[in-house]
Amino acid sequence: MSDFNTLELLSDPRGFATLWLSREEKNNAFNAEMIRELILALDKVSSDASLRFLLIRGRGKHFSAGADLAWMQQSAELDYHTNLDDARELAELMYNLAKLKIPTVAVVQGAAYGGALGLISCCDMAIGADDAQFCLSEVRIGLAPAVISPFVVQAIGERAARRYALTAERFGGQRAREIGLLSESYPMAELEQKVDQWIDNLLLNSPAAMRASKDLLREVGHGALTPALRRYTENAIARIRVSPEGQEGLRAFLQKRSPTWQAETTLKEPR
Repeated sequence: MSDFNTLELLSDPRGFATLWLSREEKNNAFNAEMIRELILALDKVSSDASLRFLLIRGRGKHFSAGADLAWMQQSAELDYHTNLDDARELAELMYNLAKLKIPTVAVVQGAAYGGALGLISCCDMAIGADDAQFCLSEVRIGLAPAVISPFVVQAIGERAARRYALTAERFGGQRAREIGLLSESYPMAELEQKVDQWIDNLLLNSPAAMRASKDLLREVGHGALTPALRRYTENAIARIRVSPEGQEGLRAFLQKRSPTWQAETTLKEPR
């Protein structure tokens, strides 16, 4: 459908598209370019009336390893206001995906860490391999899953979100299914066959009815995605990135050492 550097957006003549994260050499890790291209790709999908639904997948062994190390290093060197601009782009991506009018299905294999859980949570449905690995890893490097948090809580509930955001535990595909992050999980050898079955099932449905159902469920669902909530999450990640804990965590991660945490840190928004 269009050319990107970090993605592939492929249209199927049956009336759906597959959006591939395509930085296989970096385990499909996010960087600023990928985030911008994801926004553009979703705009193209949104404007194409022929599409009935969208699959989101990762090329290679992994869905996405989360944030790219080089991008994280750049973020550690930026001021609050520049980090806020980055956070706004990530928020635009997540909100646009969550509010896309057609059904969305994430297909997960390998690692899905950090912001990748945001993408999965923004999708209407997700399926994956039993041996996929999930992790809200931000606290290990002095950050917080701020921008993605509304979507993660909607997907898995506040109690499970508290556990995995605060412990940074890894969990597998079967556990992801139990807490609602995945709709179903399958043995890796069966995943492609199951993807085809999901496609066939969605193709049976009225495109207009699926769109109407999404609108209905958004209206009656809990936890409205308000502009105020979006601004709060944008500011939250920008503040923590420039905080002492955020700076120390990123430095330690990039230097491959254990971080030295402060007992107490107050995050203040620069004037």
